[in-house]
Amino acid sequence: MMILIWAPDGAAGYLRSSSSSSSSSAVIVAMSYSKELAAAKKAASLAARLCQKVQKALLQSDVQSKNDKSPVTVADYGSQALVSFVLQQEIPADFSLVAEEDSKDLRKDGGQETVERITKLVNDSITSDGSYNVTLSTEDVLKAIDSGRSEGGSQGRHWVLDPIDGTKGFLRGDQYAIALALLDGGKVVLGVLACPNLPLTSIGAGGQHSPNNEVGCLFFAEVGGGTYMQPLDGSSAVKVQVTAVENPEEASFFESYEAAHSMHDLSSLIAQKLGVKAPPVRIDSQAKYGALSRGDGAIYLRFPHKGYREKIWDHAAGCIVVTEAGGVVTDAAGKPLDFSRGKYLDLDTGIIVTNQKLMPLLFSAVRESIKEKAASL
Repeated sequence: MMILIWAPDGAAGYLRSSSSSSSSSAVIVAMSYSKELAAAKKAASLAARLCQKVQKALLQSDVQSKNDKSPVTVADYGSQALVSFVLQQEIPADFSLVAEEDSKDLRKDGGQETVERITKLVNDSITSDGSYNVTLSTEDVLKAIDSGRSEGGSQGRHWVLDPIDGTKGFLRGDQYAIALALLDGGKVVLGVLACPNLPLTSIGAGGQHSPNNEVGCLFFAEVGGGTYMQPLDGSSAVKVQVTAVENPEEASFFESYEAAHSMHDLSSLIAQKLGVKAPPVRIDSQAKYGALSRGDGAIYLRFPHKGYREKIWDHAAGCIVVTEAGGVVTDAAGKPLDFSRGKYLDLDTGIIVTNQKLMPLLFSAVRESIKEKAASL
């Protein structure tokens, strides 16, 4: 008998086989990440609550403090410490975390007050959850932050975290996300996006604000299991799908809010070639991936300025959330994103995201536009 084991090193893994001449029947065993997904959802949801608390206080304060980076610093570090703590409590074996922050600046002279604020926020979040009967010291919190120093790579399992993706959106009171994914053998096998300010209803036409103030979405996906969305308050989840739009004229597209993050002129040229009529929807963070996964828009274009290297935590969770909802995510050369090479993504020019029917047309428009832009320089 031949037994095929779906192991966790390929798209969901690679196939290993052992054979015997007595039978030709096959058994396929799928790898499940349900325990890890439950832990990731819990960690991201708790971190989202912490960030909401900080953002609410920030938006109620005077204008000067909105130009001050300390609120986002406290939320960023607090989110990373909390996610690290929860994951290590829930999935302690072989813990490895690739994350954006470390405690180096916090340990400098003058950082003590900030560390104490972060520690209080983290402990308040742990207490409000009620699952863990523990109080963390400032050193515990600093160590939790520093547990995110892994380099990732193609071997073993690595959690990948952006504790606040979209810091400028956070400071403005707009979109941001807590983005958490798990790599196994260099492949993304699950992803969670907590988007505290994203409306529960479509943002495709009406912009990023909800008319009835119903905001806060949690998107989650496991390889082979589809993508789901639920309110951050934890009520029931619904399965989501990317839009089925085939005509580019009917498609709307997302791009980065900040012009510094993406070449808006190139996106505009691509949209023109496709005949897209709707203006771009510009929002911060991987909330774009979440919105696209439920069909709010049809295309997401990201073309960073020359010299910028994309980090894996800026795309890992969003990528699986879209692909499990039926979408396609590639670089501008049509290659899938490779998360197995450490902290950085080696990309050709940028990232393009859409549904399977639109991708051939989009890819053609992208290649033509890149050539035209290069010729005009």
